[in-house]
Amino acid sequence: MRTARTVLARWAVLAGLVVLWELVTRRADNPYFPRPSVIAEVIHERWLSGPASRLFLTDAVQQDVVPSLIRVLTGWGVAAVVGIALGVAIGRSARLADYLAPVLHFLRAVPPPALLPVFIVLIGLGSTMQLAVITFGVIWPILLNAADGARAVPATQVDTARSFRVSRARWLFGVVLPSASPKIFAGLRISLSLSLILMVISEQVGASNGLGRSLLDAQRDFSLRSLWAVIVLLGVLGYVLNSALLSIERRVLRWHLGSSGQLADTT
Repeated sequence: MRTARTVLARWAVLAGLVVLWELVTRRADNPYFPRPSVIAEVIHERWLSGPASRLFLTDAVQQDVVPSLIRVLTGWGVAAVVGIALGVAIGRSARLADYLAPVLHFLRAVPPPALLPVFIVLIGLGSTMQLAVITFGVIWPILLNAADGARAVPATQVDTARSFRVSRARWLFGVVLPSASPKIFAGLRISLSLSLILMVISEQVGASNGLGRSLLDAQRDFSLRSLWAVIVLLGVLGYVLNSALLSIERRVLRWHLGSSGQLADTT
């Protein structure tokens, strides 16, 4: 009951803000800030007015939403695999950390959008360039959090594993990764939000489809309703992706959340 009340309270706050937004924009009647009801109509007409056999999705979903989702999830997934592997290796090797720390901190300080011209010259325009931008931009929170988590394995677990002479595989998957997993998931959640931002930026340079391209087209055509519709849809997609990752995190880290008393608060 407590969880249900918390969920209802959160949705009630969101509904109240939307109603307030509707009332304020109706009163202002500013063409630059359309009403939420108008934005909802544009979203329905453009993406959700298809036949029931296709779950009411229109052809525009294949042109706008699907390519963006593929780029976000692919770039984020590659960054997750590479970032976790390198982060754990760096976290468990002091020598490797000393050698690579200056390079890593320099690369993470470079804004990914500033490297767009470099990626275009090296890779060319297209989805490969966009995936490279997303992967490069989001790998650092994952890598650094994985390194911190792997470095912070409790000494008692290290001594116990040595006493029982566990194999490298059991040491990695049974001790290091579970101990580092809270930090790793924190990096994954941060990088997922960044991947959406970089997807929009990269799709505005040489892309023929995707939500970033739709946002640019709406801006060039001065179509404010379409512009706001894309912005709202991006917010919805970000919320859905974050909620899905949070659900996975709660399942994987149930032991950690339960021991720290956070399970009820994050449900």
